Amino acid sequence: MKYNCHLDLNDLQQYVKETFGAGYVVNHVENRHGGTQKVVYKVACTNHFSCMLYVWDLSMNYFQQEIEAGQVNQLTYGCDLFESNQAFLHRHGIRTPQVFYLNKERERYPFDFALVEYIDGLDATHYLDAEASVQEKVFGRLGTMLTQMHRLERETFGTVNDNSGSAEKCHTLELENAKQQLAYAANHISAFQTNQMKLYNKLDELEAAIVPRARYSFIHGELGPDHVLVNDELQPYLIDIEGSQYYDLEYEHSFLAFRFGDAYCYLNNARLDRSRMLFYKLYHHLSCTSGGLKLLHRGFPNRGLAEMIVEHNYKSALKFIEVGEGDK
Repeated sequence: MKYNCHLDLNDLQQYVKETFGAGYVVNHVENRHGGTQKVVYKVACTNHFSCMLYVWDLSMNYFQQEIEAGQVNQLTYGCDLFESNQAFLHRHGIRTPQVFYLNKERERYPFDFALVEYIDGLDATHYLDAEASVQEKVFGRLGTMLTQMHRLERETFGTVNDNSGSAEKCHTLELENAKQQLAYAANHISAFQTNQMKLYNKLDELEAAIVPRARYSFIHGELGPDHVLVNDELQPYLIDIEGSQYYDLEYEHSFLAFRFGDAYCYLNNARLDRSRMLFYKLYHHLSCTSGGLKLLHRGFPNRGLAEMIVEHNYKSALKFIEVGEGDK
């Protein structure tokens, strides 16, 4: 068996047997690569059982610099956030893969890892062009689940285990973050460099129009169709949940709107504040432009995807300083 994994094969076999039983023998390990913040493997056993191995190895994280610097929008990393968010979502009936075993002792290995339920299916990207009846079932169910999750509210924003409150508002924090992302992107995109001050002013204008609010919703935080797994029964599951927290609902929906395209009609929400939607829409385009550039600069293997992210989002951001375009 060809083997290339963070864990020694004997160690992995031991963890699998201790978790599932003596009859579970590792037969094959496939590197699924995961996203930008953790490595994901599929572990197949000789008895046809499969599970996933999640590894939070900071040395292989494409946003290691931002995590180590403690930047606001990068505080979505690590086993602790995954553990608390998975337990919280499970407790409230929000589907996400079950955690079978979690190791954060860092005695044998210098990273956290977990054995997680394998969902046999595709991510929701594959259903964006499906026939109408299938789309309605998949995204209708996702919309129902998100509505249930977004109804979970409290008076302060932040992670599940942090209810200390803050004198600042989350959109104020994201204003500063958006300007940092814009400054980074302006060093590499001439159109941003030329229009940097106009974009700064547009951010200030949109943020200034936001009125205070008293309650925050529990959101995923980065919910694109690639972060939704759909099983053979067309039931959706949320994955990559480390960044989930109580936050502005519009932060979620402004991201959903451009990531899901026409399928967003199944996810729309009548409780949204228009001023926040416009501000976060520009914020996401700037953040995704900067994030895509960082992936390119740091050796992300799918360069085509990173280039597409940069091109789409920087062009979308520039529309905000064209007359009337930002209000669409």
